[in-house]
Amino acid sequence: MTMQRTLDPSAAAARPARATRAQFVDADDKAMLRAARDLTKGLGTAKGRFYWPDMLLSGGLGYAAMAGAILAPNLALAVAFGVVSALAFYRALMFIHELTHIHRSALPGFRLGWNLLVGIPLLTPSFMYEGVHTLHHKRTQYGTLEDPEYLPLALMKPWSLPLFVLIALLAPAAFLIRFAVLVPLGLVVPAIRRLTWERASALSINPEFRRRPPEGDLRPRVLWQELGGFVWAWTLLASTQFLGWRPLLIALAVLSLTAVLNQLRTLVAHLWENEGEPMTVTAQFLDSVNVPPPGMVAEIWAPVGLRYHALHHLMPSMPYHDLPEAHRRLRSELGELSTYDGANHPGMLHLVGRIARSTMRVR
Repeated sequence: MTMQRTLDPSAAAARPARATRAQFVDADDKAMLRAARDLTKGLGTAKGRFYWPDMLLSGGLGYAAMAGAILAPNLALAVAFGVVSALAFYRALMFIHELTHIHRSALPGFRLGWNLLVGIPLLTPSFMYEGVHTLHHKRTQYGTLEDPEYLPLALMKPWSLPLFVLIALLAPAAFLIRFAVLVPLGLVVPAIRRLTWERASALSINPEFRRRPPEGDLRPRVLWQELGGFVWAWTLLASTQFLGWRPLLIALAVLSLTAVLNQLRTLVAHLWENEGEPMTVTAQFLDSVNVPPPGMVAEIWAPVGLRYHALHHLMPSMPYHDLPEAHRRLRSELGELSTYDGANHPGMLHLVGRIARSTMRVR
């Protein structure tokens, strides 16, 4: 038996529009929030059998491919190894996002292991995100001037988008200078120490953000991670006296590509349409982006669950390995054109085009 679908123009015109942030600035979709709570029961426990192999394999591949890029006999092979290394390190680094959300008693040793194997060697220890990213999830701070991870990019001038992405090329060199120069100088010059902490100790995109001094159990972690970063930064610089500058420059180039990949993902992690006013949880959700299956490309540019970024804003503590199942349940139950479906988008190019078109309307 075959079925034939006919298109009714009037019916298509009457089809309800996708939910938008503007519809829920003042009131939440409580039914969706209730469904998110009820339908995800049984999920939410971080499991080491996912975290450890994923992080170790990603980091190991990153180091192996970087060695290949340094030792490659020709440029083409060096570039190929460099791209593989950048992608692998990108995935390994994204576990810093998980570290800010998993319970402190979950995954014993994972925070320490990640910092020793990935965070400190790549000069991005976890203190640069811990205590910062959680501000982005605060109900009254998301999308405001106090949010370290928000800029109204869709409401800015068109030239701001390429500048936002390309400035990430400087991040690895900036981190090297931070740990090798600013950290030791800060020990003897209090003003430099204060400036370094406030302006150069957070993975933030808001230039107005000033980080407050660390408190509680974060403080001792900052001390040993700062020391580790300082020692490693000077180890890298000292290595140039024996190996020359080529290995270090190749490593910085690889990590610059990683930084640009992350900045591209950040560019499409939200719609960036808020002008600084506090929003409901539903509005925050709809200003954020899911890029769900089908298609595996998003798993490359938004790894470790970040392709479900809007869902993450509904349930920040949900571990990355449970997000696909949580999304499947919500989408199946709530259906197309629900409020939940309003945060689902087809891909990066679509999102970049949307934001770019928005900037073209700015005068």
